[in-house]
Amino acid sequence: MTAMTWQAVQAEALRRIRTREWPPGARIPDEEDLARELGCARTTVNRALRDLADAGLLDRRRRAGTHVATTPVRKATFEIPIIRQDVEARGLVHGYTLLTRAMAPPDAATCRALALPGDVPLLRVVALHLAGGAPFCLEDRWINPVAAPGVEQADLSVTSANEWLVRHTAFSGGGIEFGAVAADAVQAAHLACAPGAALFEIVRTTWAGADPITAVRLTYAPGYRMKTAL
Repeated sequence: MTAMTWQAVQAEALRRIRTREWPPGARIPDEEDLARELGCARTTVNRALRDLADAGLLDRRRRAGTHVATTPVRKATFEIPIIRQDVEARGLVHGYTLLTRAMAPPDAATCRALALPGDVPLLRVVALHLAGGAPFCLEDRWINPVAAPGVEQADLSVTSANEWLVRHTAFSGGGIEFGAVAADAVQAAHLACAPGAALFEIVRTTWAGADPITAVRLTYAPGYRMKTAL
Protein backbone atom coordinates (compact mmCIF):
# COMPACT_ATOMS: atom_id res chain seq x y z
CA MET A 1 0.00 0.00 0.00
CA THR A 2 1.38 3.40 -0.99
CA ALA A 3 1.90 5.83 1.89
CA MET A 4 -0.24 8.97 1.83
CA THR A 5 1.33 12.16 0.53
CA TRP A 6 1.21 15.33 2.58
CA GLN A 7 -1.38 16.69 0.11
CA ALA A 8 -3.61 13.69 0.78
CA VAL A 9 -3.19 14.10 4.54
CA GLN A 10 -4.06 17.78 4.21
CA ALA A 11 -7.17 16.96 2.16
CA GLU A 12 -8.32 14.48 4.82
CA ALA A 13 -7.71 17.03 7.59
CA LEU A 14 -9.71 19.62 5.65
CA ARG A 15 -12.55 17.12 5.21
CA ARG A 16 -12.69 16.51 8.96
CA ILE A 17 -12.71 20.22 9.68
CA ARG A 18 -15.44 21.00 7.14
CA THR A 19 -17.69 18.11 8.22
CA ARG A 20 -17.21 19.11 11.88
CA GLU A 21 -15.67 15.74 12.68
CA TRP A 22 -13.09 18.12 14.13
CA PRO A 23 -15.31 21.00 15.31
CA PRO A 24 -14.03 24.55 16.00
CA GLY A 25 -11.91 24.66 19.13
CA ALA A 26 -11.41 20.88 19.27
CA ARG A 27 -7.99 19.43 19.83
CA ILE A 28 -7.04 17.15 16.97
CA PRO A 29 -5.02 13.93 17.39
CA ASP A 30 -1.28 14.22 17.91
CA GLU A 31 0.91 13.96 14.82
CA GLU A 32 2.20 10.54 15.83
CA ASP A 33 -1.33 9.19 16.24
CA LEU A 34 -2.46 10.66 12.92
CA ALA A 35 0.57 9.22 11.16
CA ARG A 36 -0.21 5.79 12.53
CA GLU A 37 -3.90 6.07 11.58
CA LEU A 38 -3.20 7.32 8.04
CA GLY A 39 -0.23 5.06 7.37
CA CYS A 40 2.39 7.70 6.70
CA ALA A 41 5.42 9.31 8.31
CA ARG A 42 5.05 11.84 11.08
CA THR A 43 6.97 14.38 8.96
CA THR A 44 4.27 14.04 6.30
CA VAL A 45 1.57 14.89 8.84
CA ASN A 46 3.64 17.79 10.14
CA ARG A 47 3.98 19.23 6.64
CA ALA A 48 0.24 18.99 6.00
CA LEU A 49 -0.81 20.53 9.32
CA ARG A 50 1.79 23.29 9.10
CA ASP A 51 0.22 24.52 5.86
CA LEU A 52 -3.25 24.51 7.42
CA ALA A 53 -1.92 26.48 10.38
CA ASP A 54 -0.31 28.99 8.02
CA ALA A 55 -3.69 29.34 6.33
CA GLY A 56 -5.31 30.13 9.69
CA LEU A 57 -7.40 26.96 9.95
CA LEU A 58 -5.44 25.35 12.79
CA ASP A 59 -3.94 26.79 15.94
CA ARG A 60 -0.67 25.04 16.82
CA ARG A 61 0.94 25.75 20.18
CA ARG A 62 3.86 24.08 21.84
CA ARG A 63 2.77 21.75 24.66
CA ALA A 64 -0.89 22.65 24.10
CA GLY A 65 -1.30 20.58 20.95
CA THR A 66 -3.09 21.51 17.75
CA HIS A 67 -6.65 22.81 17.79
CA VAL A 68 -9.12 23.70 15.07
CA ALA A 69 -9.28 27.49 14.93
CA THR A 70 -12.41 28.84 16.60
CA THR A 71 -12.61 31.75 14.17
CA PRO A 72 -10.52 30.81 11.14
CA VAL A 73 -8.68 33.75 9.61
CA ARG A 74 -7.30 33.53 6.11
CA LYS A 75 -3.80 34.96 6.01
CA ALA A 76 -3.01 36.92 2.88
CA THR A 77 0.42 37.13 1.31
CA PHE A 78 1.50 40.19 -0.58
CA GLU A 79 4.07 40.33 -3.33
CA ILE A 80 5.84 43.63 -3.85
CA PRO A 81 5.03 44.52 -7.46
CA ILE A 82 7.48 46.03 -9.92
CA ILE A 83 5.78 49.20 -11.12
CA ARG A 84 7.15 48.80 -14.65
CA GLN A 85 5.53 45.38 -14.91
CA ASP A 86 2.26 46.74 -13.49
CA VAL A 87 2.20 49.35 -16.27
CA GLU A 88 3.12 46.86 -19.00
CA ALA A 89 0.46 44.41 -17.79
CA ARG A 90 -2.08 47.15 -18.56
CA GLY A 91 -0.89 47.17 -22.16
CA LEU A 92 0.91 50.51 -21.81
CA VAL A 93 4.50 51.63 -22.32
CA HIS A 94 6.33 52.36 -19.08
CA GLY A 95 8.29 55.57 -18.70
CA TYR A 96 10.48 56.63 -15.82
CA THR A 97 12.13 59.85 -14.63
CA LEU A 98 14.44 60.12 -11.61
CA LEU A 99 13.60 63.41 -9.89
CA THR A 100 15.77 63.36 -6.76
CA ARG A 101 18.58 61.23 -5.43
CA ALA A 102 20.54 62.28 -2.34
CA MET A 103 21.86 61.10 1.02
CA ALA A 104 20.05 63.00 3.76
CA PRO A 105 18.78 62.68 7.33
CA PRO A 106 15.25 61.25 7.18
CA ASP A 107 12.19 63.12 8.43
CA ALA A 108 10.66 62.27 11.80
CA ALA A 109 7.92 60.07 10.32
CA THR A 110 10.45 57.94 8.42
CA CYS A 111 12.64 57.61 11.52
CA ARG A 112 9.65 56.28 13.45
CA ALA A 113 8.62 53.94 10.64
CA LEU A 114 12.11 52.45 10.36
CA ALA A 115 12.99 52.68 14.08
CA LEU A 116 16.14 54.65 13.28
CA PRO A 117 17.66 57.69 14.99
CA GLY A 118 17.42 60.94 13.07
CA ASP A 119 21.16 61.30 12.61
CA VAL A 120 21.50 58.18 10.40
CA PRO A 121 21.68 59.35 6.76
CA LEU A 122 19.53 57.44 4.29
CA LEU A 123 19.32 57.52 0.51
CA ARG A 124 16.24 59.42 -0.62
CA VAL A 125 14.98 58.66 -4.12
CA VAL A 126 12.02 60.43 -5.70
CA ALA A 127 10.90 59.28 -9.14
CA LEU A 128 7.94 59.58 -11.48
CA HIS A 129 6.58 56.54 -13.34
CA LEU A 130 4.60 57.04 -16.55
CA ALA A 131 2.07 54.83 -18.32
CA GLY A 132 1.62 55.50 -22.01
CA GLY A 133 3.22 58.90 -21.54
CA ALA A 134 0.83 59.96 -18.77
CA PRO A 135 1.74 60.27 -15.06
CA PHE A 136 1.12 56.97 -13.26
CA CYS A 137 2.90 56.86 -9.88
CA LEU A 138 5.05 59.16 -7.78
CA GLU A 139 7.61 57.10 -5.84
CA ASP A 140 9.07 58.82 -2.75
CA ARG A 141 11.46 56.41 -1.05
CA TRP A 142 14.02 56.30 1.76
CA ILE A 143 16.57 53.47 1.60
CA ASN A 144 18.91 52.21 4.31
CA PRO A 145 22.18 51.46 2.43
CA VAL A 146 23.37 49.18 5.24
CA ALA A 147 20.47 46.80 4.54
CA ALA A 148 20.63 47.27 0.76
CA PRO A 149 24.32 46.89 -0.14
CA GLY A 150 25.11 48.13 -3.62
CA VAL A 151 22.26 50.61 -3.87
CA GLU A 152 24.58 53.61 -3.56
CA GLN A 153 26.41 52.48 -6.69
CA ALA A 154 23.28 51.51 -8.65
CA ASP A 155 22.23 53.62 -11.62
CA LEU A 156 18.75 54.54 -10.43
CA SER A 157 18.25 56.86 -13.37
CA VAL A 158 17.82 53.79 -15.58
CA THR A 159 16.37 51.22 -13.16
CA SER A 160 13.90 52.43 -10.55
CA ALA A 161 14.67 51.93 -6.88
CA ASN A 162 11.48 49.86 -6.73
CA GLU A 163 12.77 47.40 -9.32
CA TRP A 164 16.36 47.40 -8.07
CA LEU A 165 15.32 46.53 -4.50
CA VAL A 166 12.93 43.78 -5.59
CA ARG A 167 15.68 42.18 -7.65
CA HIS A 168 18.64 42.64 -5.31
CA THR A 169 17.44 42.81 -1.70
CA ALA A 170 15.65 40.00 0.13
CA PHE A 171 13.15 41.05 2.79
CA SER A 172 11.61 39.05 5.62
CA GLY A 173 8.70 41.26 6.58
CA GLY A 174 7.29 44.74 6.76
CA GLY A 175 4.14 46.78 6.92
CA ILE A 176 1.74 48.28 4.42
CA GLU A 177 -1.04 50.86 4.53
CA PHE A 178 -3.54 51.85 1.84
CA GLY A 179 -5.53 55.04 1.76
CA ALA A 180 -6.87 58.04 -0.08
CA VAL A 181 -5.11 61.40 0.18
CA ALA A 182 -5.78 64.87 -1.16
CA ALA A 183 -3.09 65.91 -3.63
CA ASP A 184 -0.70 68.53 -2.31
CA ALA A 185 0.95 71.04 -4.62
CA VAL A 186 3.96 68.80 -5.39
CA GLN A 187 1.86 65.70 -6.06
CA ALA A 188 -0.58 67.69 -8.20
CA ALA A 189 2.26 69.06 -10.33
CA HIS A 190 3.82 65.65 -10.95
CA LEU A 191 0.60 63.70 -11.40
CA ALA A 192 -1.12 66.30 -13.60
CA CYS A 193 -4.13 66.79 -11.38
CA ALA A 194 -5.68 69.62 -9.41
CA PRO A 195 -4.52 70.31 -5.84
CA GLY A 196 -6.91 68.55 -3.50
CA ALA A 197 -7.75 65.78 -5.99
CA ALA A 198 -8.32 62.36 -4.44
CA LEU A 199 -5.32 60.07 -4.95
CA PHE A 200 -4.70 56.43 -4.03
CA GLU A 201 -1.61 56.01 -1.86
CA ILE A 202 0.39 53.05 -0.56
CA VAL A 203 2.81 53.49 2.35
CA ARG A 204 5.11 50.52 2.85
CA THR A 205 8.13 49.47 4.91
CA THR A 206 10.28 46.38 4.41
CA TRP A 207 12.76 44.75 6.76
CA ALA A 208 15.47 42.12 6.67
CA GLY A 209 15.20 40.62 10.13
CA ALA A 210 15.78 43.49 12.55
CA ASP A 211 17.28 45.77 9.90
CA PRO A 212 15.00 48.24 8.08
CA ILE A 213 15.47 48.30 4.32
CA THR A 214 13.17 50.97 3.00
CA ALA A 215 10.16 53.17 3.60
CA VAL A 216 8.25 54.25 0.52
CA ARG A 217 5.21 56.34 -0.30
CA LEU A 218 3.63 55.48 -3.66
CA THR A 219 1.03 57.99 -4.82
CA TYR A 220 -0.96 57.13 -7.94
CA ALA A 221 -2.60 59.41 -10.47
CA PRO A 222 -6.42 59.76 -10.38
CA GLY A 223 -8.25 56.74 -11.74
CA TYR A 224 -5.75 54.13 -10.54
CA ARG A 225 -7.22 50.76 -9.62
CA MET A 226 -5.23 48.20 -7.68
CA LYS A 227 -5.59 44.52 -8.57
CA THR A 228 -4.41 41.65 -6.39
CA ALA A 229 -5.30 38.06 -5.56
CA LEU A 230 -6.18 36.28 -2.31
